[in-house]
Parts: sequence; structure tokens; C-alpha cells
Amino acid sequence: MRCLLFCLAVPFVFVSAFAQEPNEITNSIGMKFVLIPKGTFTMGSPGREQGRLEDEVQHEVTISKEYYLGMHEVTQAQYEKMMGKNPSWFQDDKIAGDSGNHPVELVTWDDAVEFCRRLSELPEERKTGRVYRLPTEAEWEYACRAGSQTAYSLGDDPKSLGDYAWSKENSNDQTHAVGGKNPNAWGLYDMIGNVWEWCSDSYGEYPKGAGTDPAGPRKGSSRVIRGGSWSNKDAQCRSALRGRSGPWLLSFGFRVALSPSRELD
Repeated sequence: MRCLLFCLAVPFVFVSAFAQEPNEITNSIGMKFVLIPKGTFTMGSPGREQGRLEDEVQHEVTISKEYYLGMHEVTQAQYEKMMGKNPSWFQDDKIAGDSGNHPVELVTWDDAVEFCRRLSELPEERKTGRVYRLPTEAEWEYACRAGSQTAYSLGDDPKSLGDYAWSKENSNDQTHAVGGKNPNAWGLYDMIGNVWEWCSDSYGEYPKGAGTDPAGPRKGSSRVIRGGSWSNKDAQCRSALRGRSGPWLLSFGFRVALSPSRELD
């Protein structure tokens, strides 16, 4: 009987240990990532949503693969470690205390991409096969919604937004240290407010009809930004709100995405 129980238990333990990626990981420079499940959601906003813009046309999107997304926006300290500089306005005498844990801002799209490249080239990251990148716009909204279909991941009424976001109403006109508010249902902090975040996509109209893993148009003069910032009102921090900017402009921050080390079934 003892042998039978042991033989039955071993295969189960082996499968459970290796069948899935960890829900959270921390990389070699201390950045934390949350595993985002694959799934299907409605991207965009309904016509009745307060503050809705014309380019938020609703359509069904399937995210066919799991991916990791930064638990926090990239901080000034993390950016300086990889890039050797800190372009942020909100540092030194502009804020009280150490700005190292504030999100980096005044970053171009090209510099955000370069950050991902350099991070991927670190010896410790190469050993694990990790390749970092900016999230697509669809991945960003899917993670921001965290299973919700309301204007904000916390519901349609922004009255509790101050518990989750730094916006015009509570920011005192500056950024704040990442992770200072409540996370969304999937454990991601500051998905709305604090700083606008670059996505990988060029800006364009949404495709007509359902799509799988959309990545935006191949060419375009502007890139997508998402999430609103410390200087935006509540309606500009909605899950569906789209922004765009020339990739050379120094105005925004970002968070980093990462595909799992192997494909999952």
C-alpha cells in the first residue's frame, strides 16, 4: 500500500511543479511582474460611458497567450540603473523625499524600447531567456480592466478612484511613489493615473470585428499612450481611454511586459 501511494503521488507532484508559470516573479534588478491569464474581453467603451471618445469603438479581442506585466510602472531608480540617466522632472527639489521610487517620466517611446532591450541583455536575464518589451495596447487594456467591463476596474462611479489612482483630484500636481494606492483585481498598481504609459502600437482606428492578439497598424506617426496621469481628471483615467503622441516627445512613463519563458497550453 505504501509503495502504491508513493507511485501515485510522484507523477502528481511532478506535474504540479512544472505545469504552470509562477503567478509573480522578480527579475535581477528587483522589478516585480504579475502573470496575466489569457482570455477574451470587450475592448473599448459603450456609447453611454461618461467621457467616451469616438475612437473607443467596442470590439471583441482575444489574448491567446499568458504574459507577464510589470506590477508597477518603471521607477526612476530602475531607469537610471539601466540607462545611466534620469530624465524625470519630479526629482530633487520638485518633490519631498527620495524620488527613486517615483515613476520615471519625460521618456520617449524609443528610450522605453531601449530600456527593454538593455534589460533583456543583462546576463541574469539572458540565462532565463527573458525578453522584455512594451505591452500592446490590447494587452494593456485587458490587464487594466482585470476582468471588468466598467469605466474603471473598480466600477462606473469614480467616487472611489482616489483609493486606486493619483489623478488631478488628489495628486497635488506631481507624481507619487509607485504602489501607494490599491492594486486592481489582478495585482497591478497605478494602471490608471500617476503617469501616462507607452504601448508598443502605432496609433490607428480599431479593426472592425473581433481580433486575436492585435498589435495596431504597422506604420504610423504616433504611438499609443494609456492610463492617464497625475494631471488628468477622473474621466481621462478610464480603462478604455486612448491617448497618442509622437514617439520622440518627452512626456511619458511606461511599464514592461514579458512573455513566459515557455509557451503554455
